[in-house]
Amino acid sequence: MPLTEVKTPLKLSNHRREMQSYFASPIAYVVIGFFLVITGYFFANILGILMERSMMAQMQAQRFGSPPDMDVVGLLIRNFVGIIATVLLFLVPVLTMGVYSEERKRGTMEMLMTSPISEWQIVLGKYLASLSLFCVMLAPTLLYHIVIARYSEPALPWRIVGTGYLGILLMGGVLLAIGSFISSLTESQIVASFVTFALFLILWVLDFGVRGATTPTGEVLKYISILQHYDSFAQGVIDTTSVVFYLSTSIFALFLTLRTIESMRWRRA
Repeated sequence: MPLTEVKTPLKLSNHRREMQSYFASPIAYVVIGFFLVITGYFFANILGILMERSMMAQMQAQRFGSPPDMDVVGLLIRNFVGIIATVLLFLVPVLTMGVYSEERKRGTMEMLMTSPISEWQIVLGKYLASLSLFCVMLAPTLLYHIVIARYSEPALPWRIVGTGYLGILLMGGVLLAIGSFISSLTESQIVASFVTFALFLILWVLDFGVRGATTPTGEVLKYISILQHYDSFAQGVIDTTSVVFYLSTSIFALFLTLRTIESMRWRRA
């Protein structure tokens, strides 16, 4: 059979193969379950706090004869998507630690690299699989907003919800790309997870350190802070600068991963 006839189904099945590998182990189920429990807890907790503050604001407004000024729904959305962004810093290392390291440890990476698909197809297949799993993990949290929309007055600002989740997807894409690159550097999932987590922790601390910075160095650090770029999305604003930053950083991390995969093939040549 000609090689070109074999190549097409392999291209199409690469993404499916990677998705199946996630759900073949309990890691995907544990991470998704843990993520939904944590986000559900914070959503209920934030809602309870805001409702309590709203009731206090209404009581004060009735007492002093002024209208209450508190956007409970808007505050709920902004705080909740901010919590999701923070939780991802700690969960993404678990999702990406075995993307390449497990393949290298088992020796299946050699078999994958000798198949009639290019290095780019390997990198993109694994990245799109992890991004698809990320979307599967994120999708159930939309049910919280759908339930709130039925009872909220005024109407739920879906624009803020949409921009918030767009920011989460873009930031998650960057974190997944960085985590995949680190996973391609080692055969140990523990090492990959630890290094990825340490790097994300540095980025998280960096975000707090550069807030309000006005020096040239502070401005540079603020620009490379992943969480800083997410703030505008949480406010319901799509900042093109942040979109370009997230996309370019993801592409750069994937390029580094590609170079790592190419170096493996070169060493075996």
